[in-house]
Amino acid sequence: MKKVLFASTALIATASVAAAEVKFSGYGRFGIGYLEDRTGVVTNFNTGVTTTTTTTTASGTNQNQNTGQTTTNTTTVSTDETILVSRFRLNIDGIAETDGGVRFEARVRLQADENAGNGEANAAGLNGARFSVIYGGLRVDAGNVAGSFDNLANYYGNEPGLENFIGQYSGVDYSFLGYSSTGAGSNAVFFQYAVGDFAFGASYDQATFGLNGVADSADRWDISFTYSFNNFTAAVAYGETSAIGDVVEKQSLAVLTLGAEFGDFSGTIFVADDDVADEDLNGTAYGLSAAYNVGAATTLTFAYGDGSADNDTQQYGIGAIYDLGGGASLRGGIGQSKAGDGDSRLRADFGAQFNF
Repeated sequence: MKKVLFASTALIATASVAAAEVKFSGYGRFGIGYLEDRTGVVTNFNTGVTTTTTTTTASGTNQNQNTGQTTTNTTTVSTDETILVSRFRLNIDGIAETDGGVRFEARVRLQADENAGNGEANAAGLNGARFSVIYGGLRVDAGNVAGSFDNLANYYGNEPGLENFIGQYSGVDYSFLGYSSTGAGSNAVFFQYAVGDFAFGASYDQATFGLNGVADSADRWDISFTYSFNNFTAAVAYGETSAIGDVVEKQSLAVLTLGAEFGDFSGTIFVADDDVADEDLNGTAYGLSAAYNVGAATTLTFAYGDGSADNDTQQYGIGAIYDLGGGASLRGGIGQSKAGDGDSRLRADFGAQFNF
């Protein structure tokens, strides 16, 4: 009888595994990164400090001063301009599909990066979970989700460098709903429906704040439309964040992207208008990017981003990717970045990336 029960249990377990799937995917990258005038938070030693110790006894209170002690805290200082850069990313996906073809997915991501400020290593950690329901051209995400801007076709364009540190979107200052790789993320909902060459997306992020001890909301929402025709893809998105009383005004962002592919060449154009709480960041953002395949293994990349606001960030740079085969490649880039009227800072990196 025990043998029959064991056999039945094994069959049930096998059937359960066959109906579901767990997938692992991700990539690793490592190399050298340079940033002009790099600063970061480090441990600080204060020497020669005078400390006072107070003791209370039955006969009274005594105070003793000790000079020449050392205390520790943290401070922001200039750090090494050249550091080791790295990232390990592992996506863990649980997948199940019903007999009717409805697909359920759940994802968490394990990621570890270097501390870009001081060059030390950060520990790996899991982010917030994302849950998905997919049927045909319909997709609904809940939890730690990417919103319409984060999912928008050609929003990020071609980003040069091992670390993708140059972007055509650099002039955008609006804080939209984005997927968090290392944190909990926002507990929100994203909806997308695609049919033929057309796609519609929308997201909603509910948030509650306190204003003078009374609940107030600062919900975010956004929508997007995408259309592909011939070798082109055009996309537009608009989003808003509600005001918090008279403390933070309503904020908004509108984006238009256009991407095209012609043989070995691909390029994108980016235009946006953001209205944020800081008037020095309000205005039009614009940029472009391009990629060109030189031979079978080498791709050159370029990106430029800027904005009309006084304190918008300007970025531009070039990069190269050399395909080693088997999902591995050598990557690098060099570029400039500056905010408003500040000084330009040179940035460059080079290293290897392998996908798995």
